[in-house]
Amino acid sequence: MDDILQWDLSQAVLAIQEKKISSIELTKWSIDRLKRIGGPLNAVFRLDEESALKRANVLDDIQAHNRPLGMLHGVPFAHKDLILMAGRVAHIGSKILKKNIPENNSLVMDYFESAGQVYCGSLHMTEFALGPTGFNRHYGHARNPWNDQMVCGGSSSGSAIAVSARMVFGAIGSDTGGSIRHPATMCGVTGLKPTSKLVNLEGTFPLSHTLDCVGPIAQTARDCAKLLTVLTNQETDYEKTLHEKVAGLRVGIPKHYYWDGLDENIHEVLMENIKVFKSLGLQIVEIDNPKMEPINQMMATVMAVEALEVHHEWLKEYADDYADQVRARIELGYQYSNEDYRNAIDMRSHYRKQFDDQVFSKCDVLFVPTIQVHTPSIEESTRGTLDEVLKGVSRLTHVTKAINYLGFPSISVPGGFSDRQMPVGFQLIGRDLSEALILKITHAYQSQTDWHKRIPPTALI
Repeated sequence: MDDILQWDLSQAVLAIQEKKISSIELTKWSIDRLKRIGGPLNAVFRLDEESALKRANVLDDIQAHNRPLGMLHGVPFAHKDLILMAGRVAHIGSKILKKNIPENNSLVMDYFESAGQVYCGSLHMTEFALGPTGFNRHYGHARNPWNDQMVCGGSSSGSAIAVSARMVFGAIGSDTGGSIRHPATMCGVTGLKPTSKLVNLEGTFPLSHTLDCVGPIAQTARDCAKLLTVLTNQETDYEKTLHEKVAGLRVGIPKHYYWDGLDENIHEVLMENIKVFKSLGLQIVEIDNPKMEPINQMMATVMAVEALEVHHEWLKEYADDYADQVRARIELGYQYSNEDYRNAIDMRSHYRKQFDDQVFSKCDVLFVPTIQVHTPSIEESTRGTLDEVLKGVSRLTHVTKAINYLGFPSISVPGGFSDRQMPVGFQLIGRDLSEALILKITHAYQSQTDWHKRIPPTALI
């Protein structure tokens, strides 16, 4: 069973198809790890052991009778708690919804069921998906598998932990301002935020309907391509073009904003990645990108107003049931007028065109950090006044949040380790519906590096 630790999702799928292992065997292995490792790292909200084992037995019987197998046949998964499963508690990381039992699945959960997943349970997330660290006042801090005193990123915290510590082979996360990419970077795995509305959000608990995206977290670009194919109801095969050549494609390095204030050690790590891109025949070009501050302000307006729309009735009745920093971020919505919001929505097409004209007319993908600073400790991320904590939160989202407003796809890729022995990641950002392109470049990069294969010490117990 030790060999399973080395498997990625694609290898697990193949092992079941070739009958090297049964679904029940792999599911028992995964459940054991979700208990032993997921517990101490606080990665798991709910474990559905009995139903998972029943499902695995059914899927093994299907295979034994030579019936057609789904893309994910027999592989165990667990997902962020806002990806709903009918009849199972989904509190969305909150106290307010602690008894919430949805009547229907999220649509993407139906897609995964049809593809043959074994659903093992729900994973830790920040309260109502508001926070980039993994902080949750009600259910405790999620912990980084590389160092359990460090934050793991959020709000899809459990999804990244579970993949990084080899509890499951992939997980669904959501991203409104970086909530797939932050934990993917901090935990050393691959996380893809798709083009806005490429993945259907029906039945997924919202934060901001304009900015929300659902996407995969997994070990590799190949795994993310497989999962994105499932998430889009198999309308596009994203694995099909992974092996196409990348030589001659242009990788843009922005002159402004993204590299301002970047930690020196993280800068050094990212520069080493540019060398890998050059060795693959990719062209490195400098980009005079737009000013990002006004775009960030538009994003902040949209998120604050739409989050308040979701929560304003609960705030009247259950204000004390929110964590202070979560409530403070939602209440920012009160400072914006309807006119502010309409302007932010109306200006989106202008800023998207500006970005297209100044960036994607000159490069195929943009290369930027995912997070500009070192992964903080849990103590560092909660120290100080509420204003100081919120300022630290804003620092972590500095280079991710605008992309949700613009709607472009972005992938966070493991790119090395800092001098503090914590994972460092970078983003590749593409124009609308360029997922196949950014996955192809990431796959080529990962064929020359092994950062995505590194296993954290907590996974080796």
